[in-house]
Amino acid sequence: MLASIYRGIWGAAVHTLRISRGTPPCRFLSTCEGVPFGLADAESIFALSSGHGRCGVAVVRASGPASATALRCMAGVSHSPPPPRTALLRSIRDPISKEVLDRGLVFWFPGPHSFTGEDSVEFHIHGGPAVITAVLQALGSVPGMRPAEAGEFTRRAFQAGKLDLTEVEGLGDLIHAETEAQRRQALRQMSGELGHLYQDWTHRLKRCLAHVEAFIDFSEDELIEDGVLNQVDQWVCDLQAEMERHLKDERRGERLRSGVQVVIAGATNAGKSSLLNTLCQRPAAIVSPIAGTTRDIVETALDIGGFPVLLSDTAGLRESPDLVEREGVRRARERVEQADLTLVVADCADLPSDAQQAAAFLQEHLRSVLNPQEQPETVLPADRFLLVLNKMDLLPEDQRLELDGELRRVSGFPPVCLISCHTKEGLHDFLTVLHSSVKTLCGDPLSGAPTLTQARHRAHLQQCFAAMAQYQRYRDLDLALAAEGVRLALTSLGRITGRVGAEEILDIIFKDFCIGK
Repeated sequence: MLASIYRGIWGAAVHTLRISRGTPPCRFLSTCEGVPFGLADAESIFALSSGHGRCGVAVVRASGPASATALRCMAGVSHSPPPPRTALLRSIRDPISKEVLDRGLVFWFPGPHSFTGEDSVEFHIHGGPAVITAVLQALGSVPGMRPAEAGEFTRRAFQAGKLDLTEVEGLGDLIHAETEAQRRQALRQMSGELGHLYQDWTHRLKRCLAHVEAFIDFSEDELIEDGVLNQVDQWVCDLQAEMERHLKDERRGERLRSGVQVVIAGATNAGKSSLLNTLCQRPAAIVSPIAGTTRDIVETALDIGGFPVLLSDTAGLRESPDLVEREGVRRARERVEQADLTLVVADCADLPSDAQQAAAFLQEHLRSVLNPQEQPETVLPADRFLLVLNKMDLLPEDQRLELDGELRRVSGFPPVCLISCHTKEGLHDFLTVLHSSVKTLCGDPLSGAPTLTQARHRAHLQQCFAAMAQYQRYRDLDLALAAEGVRLALTSLGRITGRVGAEEILDIIFKDFCIGK
């Protein structure tokens, strides 16, 4: 959907010109045959908005100058406009044959007070495939109507200034949200919180640029008070500090949007595939007593306490003469390097009976799984992996207690969970720890400042940050180049929301400075 929106941004001027050149639409004509040709040239659009498949109620939406004609021809609305945003019970008819297609509710949304900013109409009809097809075909026969492209309603809303690009992306994320946390983050972005943050920064950058431009143009005439550039210096420093904090979010918003990459890794026959099947509650991976059964990556999507998780089972890590298994091991190590969180699985049956020796064994096991052999000194953050000791039902109770006490005494050790995929013992505590780790990686979508959710946001903000550094670098050398740095920063920031204009810079200049007074 967003690809269509981005393509449509550059066609906004052409689209507007095409509409303006058409014959002004007559909103409520007596017959469909009397529709002026200009309506067809205006490209009114229609589509099923409620999704495909059988349902109780389906919503068919139309937008554009011909919407009023469709309302008149298909719903029998009188020549005067119906009350806006009011449900009307009507028989829906074919505009040519006059056959009744269905009986449902009709809503009229006159522009600019509609989602797209254009005249719009909605038909709330019964959700059977035959009814939906008949109504869509009927709309297609209305002069000036054509089927909408993917995302075209939202594209028109953006072109009409109803949404900025961050709100458009939030709407898309809300439609595709699969977990509660994703829904909350998407709704917050769609409501404009992230866009408002960037608009505030944009306004402040415009003021910086306006003051610098005014100083360049009017300082020789002594029309600009002293200290203007010092004030700009402070504003730029403040903005840089805020952006730096915003960028140092550890990708929480992006991770929540796309899902936390959780990888199960460990030696062969430790119970990795059994853990995957236990967590997703279905036989997603083959389990057998034969070492090296899993050769490739097995993925499944999970909802862990409202947070999205992409769980991956990997091949057991060992040296093998088998070429296929060696490739599986290579892919497993590659996936561990890319993981947000690694579940390092060990077999309790392989542990020494002595607690200290068992702790040393597990430390070596962690190093062999998480660190490449050529970098044994690398220390990974303890919050990026969990140690899962499977088959705890094979350990005597006293040995469990001794091992737990010894592991607690070892500094820098990750959280340890003892479970049994066979008896399900310890599974509840493990899920609690897993949920806590995933929540830490994603953060709370409802608290604090809105977070970055798209890679393109991060790229444009980094460009903006670098451009402000250009201002500081050239401030005392060449003020014109310094001003260009602020202008580049403003352009990069405007690309996030899709809104930036040079005319607003002039407005601020004449608002903040009494030139020639």
